[in-house]
Amino acid sequence: MNSGSFFTFFQSMLPPLGKGAVMTIEITAISVGMGVLIGIFVGVGRVSKNPILFIPSTIYVEVIRGTPLLAQLFIVYFGLPSLGINLPPFTAAVIAMGINSGAYVTEIFRGGIQSIEKGQMEAARSLGLSYFQAMRYVILPQALRRVLPPLGNEFIAMLKDSSLASTIAIAELMRVGREITSRTFRSFEVLGVVALLYLVITLPLSLVVRYMERRMSTGD
Repeated sequence: MNSGSFFTFFQSMLPPLGKGAVMTIEITAISVGMGVLIGIFVGVGRVSKNPILFIPSTIYVEVIRGTPLLAQLFIVYFGLPSLGINLPPFTAAVIAMGINSGAYVTEIFRGGIQSIEKGQMEAARSLGLSYFQAMRYVILPQALRRVLPPLGNEFIAMLKDSSLASTIAIAELMRVGREITSRTFRSFEVLGVVALLYLVITLPLSLVVRYMERRMSTGD
């Protein structure tokens, strides 16, 4: 295959792969955003001494982290219809991946909260703040600064895991690549470009995460 035919083929497949890449980023951004919301609240439960908060939070984290994302995705998309709940593929993917991300983000926030000196909570409580007020106004703002780098890593990991959404017919990057391969039988070129696009997306994010980690270590 000469270079001219390759570049012609590359130009023809780039638009659909670009759309797939945009879909991948959308799914990842929404899922991780949902995961952050879950992680903040469940993370507070994970460090609470109240068993009503601690036990359900711990069960959630252990169950989700102990089972494959693919199985969770299939339960939401193929399992829920048996209960009368039918979700579109995009919604099912976002919910399953958001719940999965939430378990990992929970542990990120738990670590961030526990990294704050215990005296901060004691001082806040001595000023008359309730446990949740102390968390909201004193502990979480400081913990958020420390968890930004691992949250960036979670985004990168989830972006790569989003390829599993192709199993429920979502036209994300990997599925588009497989469809082009099935039509053209040029798997090496197509999958090579797919891998390159993943790299183009994740490499800048990795550099930002490393920059934040350096800033955090310098600030500490």
